[in-house]
Amino acid sequence: MPIGFIGVGNMGLPMAEKLIGGGNELVVHDTREAALKPLIERQARPAKSPREVADRCETVFVSLPTLPALRDVVLGDNGAIHGKAIKLLVNTCTVGVPLVEELVAELSAKGIQLVDCPISGGPPGARAGTLSVMVSGAPDLIEKIRPMISRWGPVTVAGPKPGLAQVLKLTNNILSAVALAASCEAYVMGAKGGLDPEVMTEAINRGSGRNSATQSKIPESILDRSFAYGAPMHILAKDVILAIEQGERLGIPMWVCQAAAMMFKHAMFAGMANKDITELITVVERGAGFVMAKTR
Repeated sequence: MPIGFIGVGNMGLPMAEKLIGGGNELVVHDTREAALKPLIERQARPAKSPREVADRCETVFVSLPTLPALRDVVLGDNGAIHGKAIKLLVNTCTVGVPLVEELVAELSAKGIQLVDCPISGGPPGARAGTLSVMVSGAPDLIEKIRPMISRWGPVTVAGPKPGLAQVLKLTNNILSAVALAASCEAYVMGAKGGLDPEVMTEAINRGSGRNSATQSKIPESILDRSFAYGAPMHILAKDVILAIEQGERLGIPMWVCQAAAMMFKHAMFAGMANKDITELITVVERGAGFVMAKTR
């Protein structure tokens, strides 16, 4: 049987393309028909609904931006849960443990299994096949899909229970978000203090302050003022909130994470929900009354 893939946005499209590149026949669906064109040109077959994908495929991957979108695609009136062929749903979305547990309960009642498989590395990593692929679920199911998900990047098994990969992904993403927020403040401070941003980047990436923002996001999307990393603000803001909720459910004080969340919320309230995450630096610049120079 072919493999199903639902949701071909900034992350889903290159991930689906990697599956085609692995010799897999693909059935694809997205609410935006135009988004399917690059896949159809490579012989993927379109489906009109999630249910149609699940009618034609035993294994269905989902890559969606929000919790409501995932719940609707899987459990909605025309959702994958109603498909005649589906036996395994592979969730690549970052949605937190409670929703994964809800999906497992609903799907298992229909004889459908779930493997949790969130990914990290952003659109550049998805295009390059260098994502960090975090997976949890029954070991035999993980081994079944490993040849496919390995095309996205190195695979780390979080454990045998769906939801553990969500915890791992949120652990990663809260560090990434805090690093971006702090790095934006640090760069504006340094530049307003008279430093060349290129000099800062060189020194920081040779020193103890280096992080994912200083190594990729800032050099690739801020120093040239393109703000084209490819991830919208509302996605990372969602992940930050999910991570804080996860920590608080476990009784962990999330003080630093709360501070980072306030920065992202401020950007969202300023109408930047669909702006690139690297435009967070402009929030700091406005507060500083200073705009960092373009150096690339």
